[in-house]
Amino acid sequence: MAMFAYAPVYIASAPYESTMGLVQKIFYFHVPSAMMMFVSAFVCGIASAIFLFKNRPGADRLATAAGELVVVFGALVLITGPLWARKSWGVWWQWDPRLTSSLVLFLMYVAYLLLRRYGGPGSDKLAAGMAIFSMFNVIFVYVSVNYWRTIHPP
Repeated sequence: MAMFAYAPVYIASAPYESTMGLVQKIFYFHVPSAMMMFVSAFVCGIASAIFLFKNRPGADRLATAAGELVVVFGALVLITGPLWARKSWGVWWQWDPRLTSSLVLFLMYVAYLLLRRYGGPGSDKLAAGMAIFSMFNVIFVYVSVNYWRTIHPP
Protein backbone atom coordinates (compact mmCIF):
# COMPACT_ATOMS: atom_id res chain seq x y z
CA MET A 1 0.00 0.00 0.00
CA ALA A 2 2.86 2.37 0.78
CA MET A 3 4.38 1.76 -2.67
CA PHE A 4 1.05 2.58 -4.33
CA ALA A 5 0.76 5.80 -2.31
CA TYR A 6 4.37 6.77 -3.09
CA ALA A 7 4.13 6.01 -6.84
CA PRO A 8 3.22 9.59 -7.86
CA VAL A 9 6.34 10.83 -6.07
CA TYR A 10 8.50 8.34 -7.98
CA ILE A 11 6.93 9.36 -11.29
CA ALA A 12 7.31 13.08 -10.57
CA SER A 13 10.95 12.69 -9.57
CA ALA A 14 11.92 10.51 -12.54
CA PRO A 15 14.22 12.39 -14.94
CA TYR A 16 12.98 13.58 -18.32
CA GLU A 17 14.00 11.56 -21.35
CA SER A 18 16.35 13.51 -23.63
CA THR A 19 14.26 13.48 -26.84
CA MET A 20 10.70 12.90 -25.59
CA GLY A 21 10.77 15.12 -22.51
CA LEU A 22 7.78 14.99 -20.21
CA VAL A 23 5.70 12.88 -22.63
CA GLN A 24 7.88 9.86 -21.88
CA LYS A 25 6.26 9.60 -18.44
CA ILE A 26 3.03 8.49 -20.10
CA PHE A 27 4.66 5.06 -20.36
CA TYR A 28 4.41 4.73 -16.58
CA PHE A 29 0.63 4.51 -17.10
CA HIS A 30 0.34 3.12 -20.62
CA VAL A 31 2.34 -0.11 -20.29
CA PRO A 32 0.92 -1.21 -16.90
CA SER A 33 -2.60 -0.45 -18.17
CA ALA A 34 -1.98 -2.67 -21.21
CA MET A 35 -0.71 -5.46 -18.97
CA MET A 36 -3.76 -5.19 -16.73
CA MET A 37 -6.03 -5.20 -19.77
CA PHE A 38 -4.42 -8.45 -20.95
CA VAL A 39 -4.55 -10.11 -17.52
CA SER A 40 -8.18 -9.08 -17.04
CA ALA A 41 -9.10 -10.46 -20.47
CA PHE A 42 -7.55 -13.83 -19.57
CA VAL A 43 -9.34 -13.87 -16.20
CA CYS A 44 -12.62 -13.04 -17.93
CA GLY A 45 -12.14 -15.76 -20.53
CA ILE A 46 -11.10 -18.47 -18.07
CA ALA A 47 -13.87 -17.59 -15.60
CA SER A 48 -16.37 -17.61 -18.48
CA ALA A 49 -15.19 -21.08 -19.51
CA ILE A 50 -15.65 -22.31 -15.93
CA PHE A 51 -19.14 -20.80 -15.88
CA LEU A 52 -20.03 -22.22 -19.27
CA PHE A 53 -18.81 -25.76 -18.66
CA LYS A 54 -19.29 -26.16 -14.87
CA ASN A 55 -22.20 -23.73 -14.37
CA ARG A 56 -20.70 -21.93 -11.37
CA PRO A 57 -22.36 -18.54 -10.72
CA GLY A 58 -19.29 -17.21 -8.86
CA ALA A 59 -17.22 -17.65 -12.00
CA ASP A 60 -19.81 -15.65 -13.93
CA ARG A 61 -19.56 -12.77 -11.46
CA LEU A 62 -15.76 -12.89 -11.65
CA ALA A 63 -15.93 -12.85 -15.45
CA THR A 64 -18.23 -9.83 -15.44
CA ALA A 65 -15.94 -7.90 -13.07
CA ALA A 66 -12.88 -8.80 -15.16
CA GLY A 67 -14.70 -7.72 -18.33
CA GLU A 68 -15.34 -4.34 -16.76
CA LEU A 69 -11.64 -4.05 -15.91
CA VAL A 70 -10.73 -4.84 -19.53
CA VAL A 71 -12.86 -1.90 -20.65
CA VAL A 72 -11.45 0.49 -18.03
CA PHE A 73 -7.81 -0.37 -18.67
CA GLY A 74 -8.42 -0.61 -22.42
CA ALA A 75 -9.75 2.94 -22.40
CA LEU A 76 -6.62 4.06 -20.55
CA VAL A 77 -4.43 2.31 -23.12
CA LEU A 78 -6.31 3.87 -26.02
CA ILE A 79 -6.07 7.34 -24.46
CA THR A 80 -2.44 7.31 -23.31
CA GLY A 81 -1.12 5.57 -26.43
CA PRO A 82 -2.09 8.30 -28.91
CA LEU A 83 -0.79 10.98 -26.54
CA TRP A 84 2.62 9.35 -26.67
CA ALA A 85 2.36 8.51 -30.39
CA ARG A 86 1.78 12.14 -31.36
CA LYS A 87 5.14 13.11 -29.89
CA SER A 88 6.98 9.99 -31.01
CA TRP A 89 5.56 9.27 -34.48
CA GLY A 90 4.01 12.62 -35.38
CA VAL A 91 0.48 11.21 -35.72
CA TRP A 92 -2.29 10.59 -33.20
CA TRP A 93 -3.31 7.25 -34.68
CA GLN A 94 -1.58 4.88 -37.08
CA TRP A 95 -3.52 1.88 -38.39
CA ASP A 96 -0.83 -0.39 -37.04
CA PRO A 97 -1.77 -4.07 -36.39
CA ARG A 98 -1.15 -3.79 -32.64
CA LEU A 99 -3.09 -0.55 -32.32
CA THR A 100 -5.99 -1.76 -34.40
CA SER A 101 -6.20 -5.14 -32.69
CA SER A 102 -6.09 -3.40 -29.28
CA LEU A 103 -9.02 -1.26 -30.37
CA VAL A 104 -10.87 -4.38 -31.55
CA LEU A 105 -10.17 -6.08 -28.20
CA PHE A 106 -11.56 -3.07 -26.35
CA LEU A 107 -14.68 -3.03 -28.55
CA MET A 108 -15.18 -6.79 -28.08
CA TYR A 109 -15.32 -6.35 -24.32
CA VAL A 110 -17.62 -3.33 -24.61
CA ALA A 111 -19.89 -5.60 -26.68
CA TYR A 112 -19.50 -8.32 -24.01
CA LEU A 113 -20.72 -5.93 -21.31
CA LEU A 114 -23.58 -4.66 -23.48
CA LEU A 115 -24.63 -8.25 -24.17
CA ARG A 116 -24.51 -9.04 -20.45
CA ARG A 117 -26.68 -6.04 -19.64
CA TYR A 118 -29.19 -5.91 -22.49
CA GLY A 119 -29.11 -9.38 -24.06
CA GLY A 120 -32.16 -10.83 -22.35
CA PRO A 121 -32.62 -14.43 -21.26
CA GLY A 122 -29.68 -16.69 -22.02
CA SER A 123 -27.34 -13.80 -22.66
CA ASP A 124 -25.06 -14.93 -19.84
CA LYS A 125 -24.14 -18.10 -21.74
CA LEU A 126 -23.74 -16.24 -25.03
CA ALA A 127 -21.58 -13.59 -23.32
CA ALA A 128 -19.44 -16.34 -21.79
CA GLY A 129 -18.79 -17.75 -25.24
CA MET A 130 -17.96 -14.30 -26.52
CA ALA A 131 -15.50 -13.76 -23.65
CA ILE A 132 -13.72 -17.02 -24.44
CA PHE A 133 -13.47 -16.01 -28.10
CA SER A 134 -12.31 -12.49 -27.19
CA MET A 135 -9.62 -13.82 -24.86
CA PHE A 136 -7.72 -15.25 -27.84
CA ASN A 137 -7.44 -11.76 -29.36
CA VAL A 138 -5.02 -10.92 -26.53
CA ILE A 139 -2.53 -13.37 -28.01
CA PHE A 140 -3.00 -11.77 -31.43
CA VAL A 141 -2.41 -8.29 -30.00
CA TYR A 142 0.74 -9.44 -28.24
CA VAL A 143 2.38 -11.24 -31.19
CA SER A 144 1.22 -8.86 -33.93
CA VAL A 145 4.42 -6.80 -33.66
CA ASN A 146 6.53 -9.88 -34.36
CA TYR A 147 4.66 -10.90 -37.54
CA TRP A 148 4.23 -7.56 -39.27
CA ARG A 149 6.64 -4.70 -39.69
CA THR A 150 5.05 -2.03 -37.55
CA ILE A 151 6.00 1.26 -36.03
CA HIS A 152 4.87 0.08 -32.61
CA PRO A 153 7.73 -1.02 -30.36
CA PRO A 154 7.84 -4.74 -29.57
